[in-house]
Amino acid sequence: MTSKIFRSIFATSLIVLLATLAIITTFLYDYFTNIQIDQLKDQLSIASVGTEKSGKEYLEDLKSDNFRLTWVANDGTVLFDSQADESTMDNHLDREEIKEAFETGKGSSSRYSATLTEKTLYEAVLLSDGTVLRISVNRASGFVLLLGMAYPVVIVIIIAVVVSAVLAHKMSKRIIEPLNKLDLDNPTENDAYEEIAPLLSRIHKQNMKIERKAAELNRRKEEFELITKNMREGLILLDKNRSILTINSAAMTIFGTDENCVGNEFLTINRRHEITSAIEKALTDGHAEIRASLNEKEYQFDISRIETNGETVGAVILAFDITEQADAERLRREFTANVSHELKTPLQTITGSAELIENGLVKQEDMPRFVGHIREEATRLVMLVEDIIRLSQLDEQTELPKETVSLFDVANEACKVLSDSADKKDITLSVSGDGGNIYGVKHLLFEVIYNLCDNSIKYTPDGGKVKVDISETEKEVKLTVSDNGIGIAPEHLPRIFERFYRVDKSHSKKSGADTMSAQLRQKGGTDAVRHSANGGTGLGLSIVKHSVQYHGGKISIKSEENKGTVITVVLPKNE
Repeated sequence: MTSKIFRSIFATSLIVLLATLAIITTFLYDYFTNIQIDQLKDQLSIASVGTEKSGKEYLEDLKSDNFRLTWVANDGTVLFDSQADESTMDNHLDREEIKEAFETGKGSSSRYSATLTEKTLYEAVLLSDGTVLRISVNRASGFVLLLGMAYPVVIVIIIAVVVSAVLAHKMSKRIIEPLNKLDLDNPTENDAYEEIAPLLSRIHKQNMKIERKAAELNRRKEEFELITKNMREGLILLDKNRSILTINSAAMTIFGTDENCVGNEFLTINRRHEITSAIEKALTDGHAEIRASLNEKEYQFDISRIETNGETVGAVILAFDITEQADAERLRREFTANVSHELKTPLQTITGSAELIENGLVKQEDMPRFVGHIREEATRLVMLVEDIIRLSQLDEQTELPKETVSLFDVANEACKVLSDSADKKDITLSVSGDGGNIYGVKHLLFEVIYNLCDNSIKYTPDGGKVKVDISETEKEVKLTVSDNGIGIAPEHLPRIFERFYRVDKSHSKKSGADTMSAQLRQKGGTDAVRHSANGGTGLGLSIVKHSVQYHGGKISIKSEENKGTVITVVLPKNE
């Protein structure tokens, strides 16, 4: 801006200077021309008096290099000329000044030469004898006059240019200095020029508007960051060049990156072909979905195109952790397959036995045995359905009646029911510890202890030991079931409490059926049948886990192959 002001002031100074020179030259030229005309008239008057008295002799005696005298007869013939031979000159009757003098007594005119470098002034007067005396003088034109003054004019122009440049520089700095010191953050507090007050007022209003907009944008940005920061879902915003604009903390965890990835292409944080292909598909078609595994977890990526005024400006990626959902779907499929398998085997046994009886292929003495098989398998089906219903109730957290229960007493009761199974394998089954009173559902707690002890007996070699220990603190009760059985391999421990999961596939449903029939024969009670059947359905430990969770407790397992297993259950008292 300083240079513009400098150039404007400097140019204005030069223009004013040149205009002044032109005007002064014009006025001076006209002024001196008028003076010269007056002098020319006076000299003509003097010459006319001498001519009337002495005639041609007077004119011949006059000598002048500046003036030219011409004497013309009344017919236009030149009688005398001070600078030319009158005999060779043309008739002058048609000359403007001479014609005017014959008519009015006086005449004046001026004529430029062909080169426009000189101007000739003419004055004529009518003498008493009817002739006309004319005097003329050559005068330089204004252009020639200006050329003659070139040297002083150039000097003046140079001085004027220097002075103008210095003054323009100082003036431009003085003009700009207050503007440079303006406080645009507080426009109304400036004391500069009155002329810019409206501008400062507009700047103040604009600043207020910008501040409001900035505050609104900051508020929205903070809200957006607060929302996205606390989202469990991963969120990534991409521009049309696939560069990352925004990424929340959940997405950083999913892709194993940090905030430094902002501004880089998406490929810098993940190069999985299926994900990048889904992004391209979303940018082309508008939407894409894909499932992919990252860091041992299952995610669903929902990618949508972002458009503004019909133009694609980027894409948004939402990543949902569906690991639990995927595991649940897998468990449901396994559960459905296992239930179908578990139901199919006893039904085939019942159907086969019934067909043999129906077709008369069973001897009368074998009839009780076949009927017994049918009843055993039917009872197993009933127990399996009851276990499934019980698991469903536990999954749905169905409210069951609670009471104060002594875990020590329940453990003794369960071990009493299992005493025959333990004696049959010469296994020592013992209970030790305190009363362990908790507030809970008695039959669920019974099944927890019964199933843990039943499994320990089942997978402990003959002559082994199974021990139940109850201990309590002020807030919780700890139940420990340990044995010195065959143990469980480490790869099976994470899935030991899944439904229908069997560590040793050779321990088939026969084990459960045999246990059931033995209990049926020896105890003759429905309770014994129901509990022993759990061991053969593959749902026993699953029921244990869900029962413990129902009471708000925790269960853990430690096992070594051929050394034994220790299962610990910690239950809150909740009194």
